[in-house]
Formats: sequence, structure tokens, C-alpha cells
Amino acid sequence: MQLIDGKLKSKELKAEIAAEVAEMVAAGQRAPHLSAILVGNDGGSEAYMANKDKICAECGITSTLRRFDSSISEEELLAEIKKMNEDPEIDGYIIQLPLPKHIDEQKITEAVDYRKDVDGFHPINVGRMQIGLPSFKPATPSGIIELLKRYNIETKGKHAVVLGRSNIVGKPIASMLMQKGNPGNCTVTVCHSATPNIKEICREADIIIAALGHPGFVTADMVKPEAVVIDVGTTRVADPTRKSGSRLCGDVDFENVAEKCSFITPVPGGVGPMTICSLMKNTLAARKGELG
Repeated sequence: MQLIDGKLKSKELKAEIAAEVAEMVAAGQRAPHLSAILVGNDGGSEAYMANKDKICAECGITSTLRRFDSSISEEELLAEIKKMNEDPEIDGYIIQLPLPKHIDEQKITEAVDYRKDVDGFHPINVGRMQIGLPSFKPATPSGIIELLKRYNIETKGKHAVVLGRSNIVGKPIASMLMQKGNPGNCTVTVCHSATPNIKEICREADIIIAALGHPGFVTADMVKPEAVVIDVGTTRVADPTRKSGSRLCGDVDFENVAEKCSFITPVPGGVGPMTICSLMKNTLAARKGELG
């Protein structure tokens, strides 16, 4: 069994991005600029924004944040998005979710200029990805693809089972794995809450992507020997042995599954560190006008 070290590979990716940005700046060009909109003061969102600033600094990318009170109206937020779309100094930006309930998240997502949509959520980017055109792809699936690539994990002709059908992870990673390319060229099965015989389906998988948000769902009896297991789950569960009283738990029963795998990601330290690096990679591509 080989552990897929997301922390190590994220350092490599950050160094590569930083080198390219430094070269760009040395040539007299402006550094890439990643901005964000944060509505309200959710603790998890605040932590993510702080981490975004830190990683941007490591990559040489300019980072800014526009904060708004949770009472902002949908019309006011749309007006701010219009300003972001029209600002030539902003290459890409994200709108931190969730938004207050009185704001239509889909309407907000569609208002973003798809050429600045470094989260990869705009329907134009989703559609372009589906048919194999250049596009910005969501950060977590992109991070998974990057890990498969950097560990030289063979995907061509393999059976990949994706557990979960979310628009953020499940659907896009399924699409990316079935595209022609490397990594890619998989036969993909997507399972979800209404799928019967999930255990039997998983036992046929060469690659399992677990993105259900169900702690410890994938057990050893669901994994065939030498399978590759990618755990996207990050649920905080109670743990009285920890000083904080809790710990992050993945969707995979790591302790019992790991010994059967050829490769497996830990939680934390697997997919997570690659996610925000993928956002940096998209921002650099946006600066270069590459659309991902």
C-alpha cells in the first residue's frame, strides 16, 4: 500500500505555480489576481478565506476579499458581481457558499463571468467540461486528477466507481475520469443514495472515489485487492481523546481498508491540500487567458 500524500504534492504544485508567476512578473507583467466575495461571518468560510490568502501569498498571487453583511440584498450582490466581472485587474474570483437563504445561489453563480469563474461552477464551464473543451473545472475534482497524475496511477481502461453525485465533486470527477486523456479513459459508474447493491458495485472497482459525506462508509469488504481509493470525505466527528473534542473523518474506514489498497488517500492530508492549489492553478490560467 502506498499513501497518496496530498501535502507533499500540493507543495510541489505551489512551487511550480510560484515559479511561473515569478517569471511572469520578471517579464514586466502583472501577477494573477484572485478575489473573493464573502457574505456574513460563517466560521468555516472565514477559515477558508484565511487559508486562501496564505496559499496565494506562497504562489505570488494577489489576493483580495470583498466582505458584505448577511443582510445584503440579492440585487445588491448582483451589482457587486457585475463590478467584479468588469474589473480588468481581477482575473478570477469565487463567491463563498453558502449564501443567506434570501439569495438564490444559482442566480448568483450564473451571474459570474465564466471566464473568471475559477470555481468552475458556471453552467458554461460545466458544459464545456462535459464535451471536452477547455474549461475551469471544480477544485476538488481537479485536485484528485492531479494526484492520480503525479502518482502515475494508471486509469486507462480501469473501472472507476464514484460514490456521490454532487455538482461540486461527484458529477464533475465522473466526467473528468471518462474523458479521453491521462488521467482519464475510465469506465465510470456513479452510485448514490438510491443505488442498490453498492457493495457489489464497489467490489468491481479498480478506483473508488468516495464523496458521500458519510463517515466510514467504505469498508474493507467493499474493496477488492490492489484497488485505488480516493477519500473526499471531511466530516467532523466527536472524539473525546482529542484536545478539541473532535476529529476529521473520511468516507473510508482507513484503518481496515488501507491494507487492501495499492494507493489510498488519508483524511486529513490527502485530497484537501490539493483543492485550494487547484484554485491557484485556475487563477494562473485565467490570467493567461487559457480558460483552464
